Amino acid sequence: MTLPADDNDGLFPPFSPFQSGHLAVGEGHEIYWEQSGNPDGPPVVFLHGGPGGMAAPVYRRFFDPAFWRIVLFDQRGAGRSTPYAETCANTTAHLVADMERLRDHLSIERWLVFGGSWGATLALAYGQAQPERCAGFILRGVFLFRQREVEWFLNGMGTFFPEAHRAFLEFLPQAERGNLLAAYHARLQSSDPDIHTPAATAWNAYEIACSRLIPEKDRYQDGSLSVARLEAHYMAHSGFLVEGQLLTNLAVISHLPVEIVQGRYDVICPIVTAEELARSWPGARLTVVPDGGHMAMDTGIRPALVAATERFKALFIK
Repeated sequence: MTLPADDNDGLFPPFSPFQSGHLAVGEGHEIYWEQSGNPDGPPVVFLHGGPGGMAAPVYRRFFDPAFWRIVLFDQRGAGRSTPYAETCANTTAHLVADMERLRDHLSIERWLVFGGSWGATLALAYGQAQPERCAGFILRGVFLFRQREVEWFLNGMGTFFPEAHRAFLEFLPQAERGNLLAAYHARLQSSDPDIHTPAATAWNAYEIACSRLIPEKDRYQDGSLSVARLEAHYMAHSGFLVEGQLLTNLAVISHLPVEIVQGRYDVICPIVTAEELARSWPGARLTVVPDGGHMAMDTGIRPALVAATERFKALFIK
């Protein structure tokens, strides 16, 4: 087993892609993609969070580059994909189809699917649509996009971060505070930067404040318009999923191996959801990080994710 560098971050040393590009996926969208690591190794695809985040270079470092063929991409409307922050033709079904186009473009038969937060949602939706294309799953900060999880994000997190929630609420005029999601969604969808920019700043400030066990300025999330706009877009449409769909259809993929890494004190995606998923998935391995919050880069979460990718090597070593 090749160990990560001893630089106190628990990750493999930095490395660069050996290939990258943009892929046209329809409806005017092009997605950025890259490959790094071992071109002949078992493929793994990384799904970033949000919706609206991006595949930052640091995310390559969860994987041993001597072993894995690592595929990262920015989802529709996010990161280096174009058009930026676009919600038109941007649904869960579109993203699942984009993954299939990318897999086919790269001539990959099956891949390990790694996703955190919204990335975990998308990983499950993709797996249930294309189970034969999945070798297994690594999931972090599980979010199943049920209505109670959306409501928790909008209001429940104020139980632990009342100051952040108060600022999130008080950004809006009094008349708009009765329906937070509708008010933010309308502002974020505006084409006027004087309207959508401050709304995005308020939305992202709330989320980032609630994301870590000990709040700090996040080094890996840029607080961009795409995060706020696409999160509100997906929440306003229930994730483009039927309520409870990802648990109801779990049997389609429950024969596949899964590692679930969950911060004990993840306020964005409370542990109850990960525990429910693990109990519903025979053979699931749930790792609870006792000092972890929501972020993949939390001190305890990083090595737990690397350990999960290392354990998955056994499936591919003949």
